[in-house]
Amino acid sequence: MLVWRISAARYAASAFSGEGGLKYAARWHHKGTAVVYTSATLALAALEMLANVEAGEIATDLVAISAAIPDILTIVTMEAGKLPRNWRDYPGPDSLRMLGSGWAAGGESAVLSVPSVLIPSERNYLLNPAHPDFRRIQIHRPAAFSFDPRLWKSRRGETAKAP
Repeated sequence: MLVWRISAARYAASAFSGEGGLKYAARWHHKGTAVVYTSATLALAALEMLANVEAGEIATDLVAISAAIPDILTIVTMEAGKLPRNWRDYPGPDSLRMLGSGWAAGGESAVLSVPSVLIPSERNYLLNPAHPDFRRIQIHRPAAFSFDPRLWKSRRGETAKAP
């Protein structure tokens, strides 16, 4: 299975280190938990980035990085119907951070499949770089990535300067 992550080019070398999770909490983990967020498709990775970063903060030197998860790896799956009723709230409820951080600490697998808040029928995949099976995931070379300038159109149809 192929998963995707978008990163600023200057962070490409550490994009799969889990370093960001050590510094910042997010929907599926507490600060101090090394996790890597990826998406099932490049399009979903782009949408997730747009939803989680202010337009003026989006780097202009982006890269897309895919990673191949071998079929033999165990993937723990969290289904939307079994999550707390408020799982799509913004900001995300602490109960989700407890689930994700608990998964990472428990060491059950290197991969956790979760529904996307943006499109619940699509999947995001959290990777645990501390898990022994993480080394089996093949991380590919970064490729230049940019958003189409039409995404920054104003309401009058004028294209604003891309971030």
